Amino acid sequence: MAASDRSNFQIADLTSNDGLRTVDIRGGIIGFDYYEDILSPTITAKVKVVSSGGVIAKKGDDGGQKQSIYSGLPLRGGEALSLKIEGNSENNKESEIDFSSNFRNYLYVSGISDIDIGSRSETFTLNLVSREAVSNETSRVGKKYTSSISDSVKNILRDIIDTDENRIDVDPTSNKYDFIGNLRKPFTVITWLASKSVPNTSGSNDAGFFFYQTKEGFKFKSILNIIQNIDKNKKATYIYSETSGSYDNQEVEINNDFRIQNYLFEKNQNLMENLRMGSYSSNRFFFDPLTHNTTSVKYTYKDDIKNVGSGNLDIPESLKTAPSRIITGIFDRGTLKFGKDINALPTEFQSQSLTRYNSLFTQSLSIVVSLNTKLHAGDIVECLFPLNTLSKAKDFDSETSGLYIIKELCHHFDVDGSYTSMKLIRDSFGLGKK
Repeated sequence: MAASDRSNFQIADLTSNDGLRTVDIRGGIIGFDYYEDILSPTITAKVKVVSSGGVIAKKGDDGGQKQSIYSGLPLRGGEALSLKIEGNSENNKESEIDFSSNFRNYLYVSGISDIDIGSRSETFTLNLVSREAVSNETSRVGKKYTSSISDSVKNILRDIIDTDENRIDVDPTSNKYDFIGNLRKPFTVITWLASKSVPNTSGSNDAGFFFYQTKEGFKFKSILNIIQNIDKNKKATYIYSETSGSYDNQEVEINNDFRIQNYLFEKNQNLMENLRMGSYSSNRFFFDPLTHNTTSVKYTYKDDIKNVGSGNLDIPESLKTAPSRIITGIFDRGTLKFGKDINALPTEFQSQSLTRYNSLFTQSLSIVVSLNTKLHAGDIVECLFPLNTLSKAKDFDSETSGLYIIKELCHHFDVDGSYTSMKLIRDSFGLGKK
């Protein structure tokens, strides 16, 4: 059975807000899309349903005439969906889409759209989010935190969002940061902390983390760790070919489950945008409210590349060290401990964090492949593209081929088949280590 074949919905039970009525919507699902993104703190999904009347009795009228799902359940937002989709090939068997084994992992209806109600049938789309996404909207961070950033993130997810310990994956940070939540939402606080975080890696100050959710749980991952481990963390290799079979001049057998069906290079180097953002070099001025002194810091990506790993500096030499952005700030003194050391010294992380985020998005590639539910946002995949040449030899293009990070993905299911679409990013060119 091919990975692109139609998948089997084993469970799709939609429960009303009061928990008294449940309806099986498996027979009415005509489309399901599941999304992950390293820039999104929550997973999302959409399910399109077609239903006829006479499905469920309205509350308080169990002995009366049965109605459609929309009116009989009724659908108002907040309903729980227990969902399980069986893998359709050996590659997907071990990592099916399963939000049914634990009620804490159910998906919840955040809204209903595309509603079309007729006399005999109805269609609608349920927009879905995780339980934690709902909790985030009703929770606030109010207490003071004085530990390492990674410990603070764990405490917020566990104590405020009420996330199970086994669904929290946080890379340790080397820097401590004192802050007060100021009654902000948990996801807002953690995303804010991500840009201030420095990984616990010897000899490196490469700041910058991503905070996101996959179906496995929450991830707070260092960009440096992703880059340094990009080779050994490769999850799959995809090859673009117009036909199946072997690839000429290469010891590669093309499996249709791992063939790129469509692709588009959306973005390459954007010199002007990088200059405006100060990606190559910047000047920062910090005012110290305790001493009334101003500290000037010049940051150059070229000089710091030994710490942050390889990146794309294929630009004119004169632009690599010329500051293209000036940023001002104030040292944090006295907010929590007056007269003590500067809280989270910004000269040690702010410029590197900005540069790393920008450089990682140097190239952007979108691909469509057969369904692969083992892949998650933040994973590494290898893409191989043929060399554009008049020669009969079919070598791989050494510039466009290579390792990419999954920035976002969508697992798509419909009545005709199952597919995975991905947006991939990386900061440099070629087949070697990125």
